[in-house]
Amino acid sequence: MQVRFLSRTQIKKVNMKHIDIAEVKAFIDAQSPQTKIYIGADSQRFKVGGIWFADYTLAVVVHIDGCHGCKIFGEVERERDYDQRKNKPSMRLMNEVYKVSELFQKLKEVLEDRIVEVHLDINPNEMYGSSCVVQQAIGYIKGTCNVTPLVKPSAFAASYAADRMKMLLAA
Repeated sequence: MQVRFLSRTQIKKVNMKHIDIAEVKAFIDAQSPQTKIYIGADSQRFKVGGIWFADYTLAVVVHIDGCHGCKIFGEVERERDYDQRKNKPSMRLMNEVYKVSELFQKLKEVLEDRIVEVHLDINPNEMYGSSCVVQQAIGYIKGTCNVTPLVKPSAFAASYAADRMKMLLAA
């Protein structure tokens, strides 16, 4: 087995802006109790120099008063992807789930007494590879966040907000 080392420029770092948790908490605190919070994640797998990586994008959508506009906070994090089977990306998808849960825990104190949804970019339809982790992912979020997560097609914070956030942060 040949070991390959990549320089940082070969990995082509994305603007790895991290969510400022204090800023998100302050913004949510300043909103009315009717404000709804949606937390989602998405990931994209790609190859650089023969090595697989994944960009994990997290998004926090703060829907002001539940009926006005929204503010979106987000971050992109690049990590090595060790999934062996592209059609069953269980490790990468569960990493999305772990990251959403961790973000939820960081925001937990300002989420109490609010409508909060966790959105997972997982399709329960067995035609899609992401279906391989749907029950495991739902169970993990229920257990760690005490919230029943939404999956595709209802998971807009993952399927649209996080997906779009990556394009914006990479630009």
